[in-house]
Amino acid sequence: MLRCSAVPAPAAVLDAIQGRFDATIGELMELARIPGVSAAGFDPAEVERSAVHTAGLLEDVGLRGIEILRLDGAHPYVVADWLDAGPSAPTALIYAHHDVQPPGRLEHWETPAFEPTIRSDGRLYGRGVVDDKAGILLHAAALRAWLDTTGSLPINVKLIVEGEEEIGSEHLAAFLRAHRDRFDADVLVLSDTANLETGLPSLTTSLRGLVTIDVTVRALDHPIHSGMWGGPVPDAATALACLLSRLLDASGEIAVPGLLDDVPELTLHERAAIDELPFDAAGFRRDAGLRPDAPFSGDARFSVYERIWRRPSLAITAIEGMPLATAANQLIAVARARVGVRLAPGQDADRVAKTVVDFLRSDPPFGVEVSLEASSAVPGWQTEPTGPAFDAARRALSAGFGRDPVTIGCGGSIPFVGPFSQVLGGIPALLLGLEDPPCNAHGENESLDLDDFRKAALSAAHLLAELR
Repeated sequence: MLRCSAVPAPAAVLDAIQGRFDATIGELMELARIPGVSAAGFDPAEVERSAVHTAGLLEDVGLRGIEILRLDGAHPYVVADWLDAGPSAPTALIYAHHDVQPPGRLEHWETPAFEPTIRSDGRLYGRGVVDDKAGILLHAAALRAWLDTTGSLPINVKLIVEGEEEIGSEHLAAFLRAHRDRFDADVLVLSDTANLETGLPSLTTSLRGLVTIDVTVRALDHPIHSGMWGGPVPDAATALACLLSRLLDASGEIAVPGLLDDVPELTLHERAAIDELPFDAAGFRRDAGLRPDAPFSGDARFSVYERIWRRPSLAITAIEGMPLATAANQLIAVARARVGVRLAPGQDADRVAKTVVDFLRSDPPFGVEVSLEASSAVPGWQTEPTGPAFDAARRALSAGFGRDPVTIGCGGSIPFVGPFSQVLGGIPALLLGLEDPPCNAHGENESLDLDDFRKAALSAAHLLAELR
């Protein structure tokens, strides 16, 4: 049971983190050199290598019970623990993931994606350095510092490092069923979210869900000459463009009938709390890479933060027809796209998936054949940040960063959080940020602010003390 002591970490622990911080950065860089991309089409042996390396790192920290757990068809999980604080002490379950996104367009990386590089701006660049291998290393640094200086931890700790978070945690439910008895805990701690601004510690209390739908349009059984046949004969690429154009209106708001029906309304208190947060429109545009004079898309009745955190959004995240480099004057026979819908917390993911599929299936342009597959439907998550665990997190973040934290939402999805919190009886989930607006997670030139990394490790050390 959580008691929470309001006592910070000892100075010796904090000094130990500071004293070997360069070594911690080196450990992060070594792990980030492993291209553990979990997406289909990439070598699964690299994800296995990432798991093995992570297990060795945790063993070197001084943790116990280290195992690489595998399920058929799944990328490996790494688990570890340290339980010598005793049965009367609280237990924290720390979550991170070791898999990473594909590197994207290699020519757009200023330094190689899997050669982590520190630049003069004080940031470390490379795929996975912030999402989420830094989430592993910041806790490893805090745990090592406690064990090296005191020989123990103030609470019991269990770790789970997932290997397929970036592809939607497809096997998470089966993993929970197979290993449920290993993960009893009093609080869940996760460092895979963002800070509102660089240097501003943030406690995330909501996540959007995610529905992913693959669309295939078939117009012909083979490509044909666009001059000899164009006019009376439709092509798949044009039909797909027409079909996808129905999903959004001219302002970028979702136009699928019924999709917004179950979006929960914010309370006056929730909306006021969002409105009080600092927002720099010019900086937001700059960090996003948006043109300085470009309007924000979506329903202008809602603030930018509300649109990102508490409203659904829809984007075409992939599209295929014919590459420009190999294009000919042909009518394309088959074209494909992936539609991603971010859900407001509280929306029914299965209902939204069916709503979009039914809409895209109805009245196909030019009579083409439309095939659809909903490859994921993950609900969002939300919590009320009250109670001793959240108070402890606020104190720890304040001590580590030297300024009071803010409470925010997250537009992304972390499928792990809701199921684990429910399976463990609704334990509090502390989502502590490390990404920042310029980090470009999932994009080229992903980066980590090293000063925030240091402060996050200090905060993690404080949190272990505060939770006892």
